Amino acid sequence: MTITQATIADIDVIASLFDRYRQFYGKATDPEAARAFLFERFVNNQSVIFLAKDETRDAVGFTQLFPSFSSVSMARTFILNDLFVAPSARRTGVGAKLLDAAAIYARSVGAIRLTLSTAADNDGAKALYISNGWKRDESFHVFHLGL
Repeated sequence: MTITQATIADIDVIASLFDRYRQFYGKATDPEAARAFLFERFVNNQSVIFLAKDETRDAVGFTQLFPSFSSVSMARTFILNDLFVAPSARRTGVGAKLLDAAAIYARSVGAIRLTLSTAADNDGAKALYISNGWKRDESFHVFHLGL
């Protein structure tokens, strides 16, 4: 298995995985919108995406990081917004390798933290994060304002 930082040349492969990721969260399939969304992120340098490929060079997963900052720490952080592993590749270490690639990258650009959230009932993802050293935040509550 290989993990590489994706480029715009990988967009069609990532868009397919991204569309499946959105379906996992209950959204209707929309490959064209998925591709357009990712295209905007690439051309505007708004995210960093890592792509996992298996031994046959088939894409089996991805993770997408969005840059952010901590005002209190006055330092760079990243939001690990998306992590998806194809069902056929789950429990093979792909998710852990994508998390590792994200952490290595974030450290390399001087970030102090990666942050993520997942659905409360996504027990598989929660187990993956915990087993890879992630800690659940017990100090802060998250609020959203729909616009």
